[in-house]
Amino acid sequence: MSASPNISFEFFPPRTSEGVEKLRVVRRELGQFAPEFYSVTFGAGGSTREGTLAAITEMHGESVAAAPHLSCVGASRSEMREAVQHYRDLGVRRMVALRGDLPSGTGALARGDFRHARDLVEFVRTETGDWFTIEVAAYPEIHPQAKSPADDLANFAAKFAAGADSAITQYFYNADAYFRFVDEARAAGVDAPIVPGIMPITNYTQLARFSDGCGAEIPRWIRVKLASFGDDNASIRAFGLDVVAGLCERLLAGGAPGLHFYTLNQSGPSTTLCNRLGMLRPT
Repeated sequence: MSASPNISFEFFPPRTSEGVEKLRVVRRELGQFAPEFYSVTFGAGGSTREGTLAAITEMHGESVAAAPHLSCVGASRSEMREAVQHYRDLGVRRMVALRGDLPSGTGALARGDFRHARDLVEFVRTETGDWFTIEVAAYPEIHPQAKSPADDLANFAAKFAAGADSAITQYFYNADAYFRFVDEARAAGVDAPIVPGIMPITNYTQLARFSDGCGAEIPRWIRVKLASFGDDNASIRAFGLDVVAGLCERLLAGGAPGLHFYTLNQSGPSTTLCNRLGMLRPT
């Protein structure tokens, strides 16, 4: 395992003043691990656009490397041009380019000028050249809406042909799925970094709901074990820490270029996991 792999943390934009203050505390606590960057998500159909911008603006003002998520589904070229230019004017140098999800109840007619993430990547490159480091999404267990594994891989490779720099994966708990995906991506001509997305396990009900919604598989042995703990949250957290720490160790030992933690705006689970992995940077 690398002595100091690159790590990053993902947040969602807070919706209340209390949430804003809490996120400030979370950022300070996670800063001890010297992350390469923080990213901030973007709601379905741009539903958190202003919140994402506010969080990124604050972090950038603190000289923190921050990457906004930018999703293009349902958006016009003029809307995307304005958003991209705003971040460039701010001095932001990294973004996560996504197709994104339509808000519930909207149909195909709301798709706007972009159909795929590769279209957004190409647009950003055309508009800004090499100003941004562009991250894209990867799905080791196959995107839930993909027509086939081959089609999913072709779409992934197309993002890099359009100008993407690196990828962050959907979270997963099967290391073999990640390694196989990386091998297939390399065979398809993608030689860029593919960083595993890591979801700490602290709440089984919440995790099962997230996973069912996004197509991330929880292996049966993990589901059964978590379910067996019932409301024993301490046992769920202890078992989850063992599972995810072991996963991270295997990923890094197998050559993963770093780890991207889905924090859910909580510092505790990621802090405990990073400490377990020996990721505290000397000051």
